[in-house]
Amino acid sequence: MFLFSDYKAFSKNGIKDILMVLTGSIIMASGYVFFIVPYKIIPGGVYGIAIILHHTLGLPTGTMGLIMNIPLIYWGVKELGPKFGWRTVLGMTVTSGFIDLITLVWGDKPLIEKELLLSALYGGVLIGTGLAFIFKAKATTGGSDIIAQIAYKRSRLPMGQLLILIDSIVVIVAVVVFRDIKLALYAIITIYTTGQVVDSITGGMNYRKGAFIVSKKYNEIGDFIIRKLRRGATYFHSKGIYKNDEKEVIFTALTRRELAALQEKIRVIDPDAFMTIIDIRDVRGEGFKPFDDDSI
Repeated sequence: MFLFSDYKAFSKNGIKDILMVLTGSIIMASGYVFFIVPYKIIPGGVYGIAIILHHTLGLPTGTMGLIMNIPLIYWGVKELGPKFGWRTVLGMTVTSGFIDLITLVWGDKPLIEKELLLSALYGGVLIGTGLAFIFKAKATTGGSDIIAQIAYKRSRLPMGQLLILIDSIVVIVAVVVFRDIKLALYAIITIYTTGQVVDSITGGMNYRKGAFIVSKKYNEIGDFIIRKLRRGATYFHSKGIYKNDEKEVIFTALTRRELAALQEKIRVIDPDAFMTIIDIRDVRGEGFKPFDDDSI
């Protein structure tokens, strides 16, 4: 089954990923329950729609988020292939569960009474921190990022712009439903804060990473990059200065999540490999932005 292929969930690293997802889910759920949901702040995405349904129809926020995520996961697998995996299923399920569990214990009252601005800020901090933990475990919570990846595949618009567009549509719907423009302004604060916190913890996920790898098992590593990560790679023939020996160097450009998967695979294939990682501000070409995209 695709959810569990090529990965041992109960290995040492699998357990570490599970703990990261659980920790991130608890933090993220706390941000929603204590600060966001009570004040009807809609930070876009699936959970934004779930908050609207919670306040209009009395439906549980977490459960509605999970229900909406299930077809998105199916759609994502159909459009983009089986790359979401068990971590994403775990992330979206546990986050939804914790939102409803904490709500059941705490109720719908805000942690800070009559403080919309503080709630928008601290809600964004907690949601961003939780998301960063989940991203570091190479998982997601489903929702907007799946839709954005599918839209990117079809339109080639920049991913960041697509995410903003999707979240903005949800925020506009919330303004219409609740008839309060101020909620949109507070939602912008939450969305911005969430993004800044995620970037500060993960080191700026909008940037790509370049990797130079020196290994005697370069064919196996190159095969993993091409077949599993579905990224391009280039071999460079080189010579070591110290021993004057012939070497093959692999260069590839990756997202942060793909880089984490590559590092784990290299650790298994060749623990003696040498790897240099660099920040890349922009990448043009197949699998990334097209050359006629003027955005930076």
